[in-house]
This record gives sequence, structure tokens and C-alpha cells, in this order.
Amino acid sequence: MFKHFVCAAALSGLVAFSSAHAADTARHRDVLKTGDVTLDVIVEGQGDPIVLLPSRGRDSEDYDRVAEGLVNAGYQVLRPQPRGIGKSTGPMQGVTLHDFAHDTAYVIRHYGQGKPAIVVGHAFGNWVARMTAVDHPELVRGVVIAAAAAKNYPLALSEKVGKSADMRLPEAERMGYVRELFFAPRSDASVWKEGWYAQTSTMQSEAGKATKQSDWWSGGKAPLLDLQAADDPFKPLTSRNEMKDEFGDRVTIKVIDRASHALIPEQPAAVVDAIVTWAKTLPPAKS
Repeated sequence: MFKHFVCAAALSGLVAFSSAHAADTARHRDVLKTGDVTLDVIVEGQGDPIVLLPSRGRDSEDYDRVAEGLVNAGYQVLRPQPRGIGKSTGPMQGVTLHDFAHDTAYVIRHYGQGKPAIVVGHAFGNWVARMTAVDHPELVRGVVIAAAAAKNYPLALSEKVGKSADMRLPEAERMGYVRELFFAPRSDASVWKEGWYAQTSTMQSEAGKATKQSDWWSGGKAPLLDLQAADDPFKPLTSRNEMKDEFGDRVTIKVIDRASHALIPEQPAAVVDAIVTWAKTLPPAKS
């Protein structure tokens, strides 16, 4: 009788523990506060942390399929929404990339249990990823710059990004910019018909202009994966090796075919494979 009670109690405790563990690792959203900033964070998985930062004017749900692949590979995936998206709020004028790096660092500290994270930044997000590695090097194990623009690219491209997010434009005109800038010829641009946040896009553009490129360009001293899209107008063939030429063995280059500046929704499986393969070459994360 006593043994039966003990076994039942132990089983009950195991079930409770398993349920709590499942709740901790299943996809859920947390709302964090730091100063005058509120951060809406999608959290899923367990293991070494990877932070995913989206493109300009886009939310972190663009990474859904990539996040799923990274969770299946054994990582904890953290996706803070930029200010102005979801429940993320905070000053949206007079800010710089240093402010966004602070937001990212707070997320890493909150979830990392002392472990540094791999920070993945897509397009504009790579500026924030690199800024985080410069300002908070102890928190960054490595940086993935996904569809990162060349050091110098035509200003007109950046202006068209703003038009892609301008929902006041006729849909046909706006989607013309989306297809031109972001998607390879055989890719389905309609997946980015929605999900644009004009105020956030404007904030991010102004923050980029208010921050010297030299502040963030190096990505600190962290290892870098330069994850390039073969058809990206922001990264012409002549600039393909510029990061490695400047920073040497810190940089690993991987080019993904049949993708343009959107990259993440175009080739999610290839993105996951590239990140996981590269991450295995990094020194183990230490608390």
C-alpha cells in the first residue's frame, strides 16, 4: 500500500514535471519590460539560445519555418518583435541601432542563464545583430548576417523598401516593389503581401541613418556567417567577398541559390541547414 502510494506520488510528480517542461519548451509569447521599453518575445525550444531578428518593417513571425527547424535541431529560439509590432513598444523617434542592440541584449540576458547567444539578423536585422555584438560582446557567441547588404549600395533600393511597407500605395504598385527588391524570379512574393509595419519601418530607417556604419559594421569580434542570397540586388556579385576580405577567418560565406533579399521565406530549409552546420564549428557556449 505504501509502495503503491509512493509510486503513484512519484508518477504524479513526473507527470507534473513533464507538463511544466513541455509548457516551457512549446512555442509561447512573453512580454518583458526594460526601462521604457516593452518587448514581445516568441519563445520555443530548449538548448543553446539563438535570437532571430527580422527585416526592416517586418515581424519575427517571418521566421516561423526557420524557427521550427532550429528548435528541431536542439536550440532555444528567441524572437523579439521590433518596437511597434505586437506588444513591443518604446520610443520610436530619436533612437539609434544602439537602442535596438540594448533590446536584444536584454532578451539574451533574460533567457540565456549566462550563456551567450547566436544572433541572426535578416536584412536590416543584421545591422542590429552586429551592433549587439559590438556593444555587448559577452552576450554574443556568433553572428549570422542573412541577406546583408553590401557596404555600399544604391540609396534608391532603401527608398523602395519604405514603399514596400507603405500600405497606402495601390497594391499592384507596392507588390511590384516587393517582387523587385525581395524575391527571386521563381519565388512566391505573395507571402509578403501582408505583414508590413510602416511606422516600424520608418523608425528603423531613421535609426540606421542616425548610427554611423563604422559603429556596427565589424560585428565586434564574434565569428560571422555571411549568409548570402544568390539573386540579392543589395549584394551584387562584386561585393560577395567583401566581408571575408576585410575580416578574414572570422567570416564564413554561404551562398543560397534561388533566393533574393527576402531569403528567409524563400529557402527556409537551406537557411536552417547553413546555420546549424556553421554553429557546430563554434566553441561551446559557456555560462
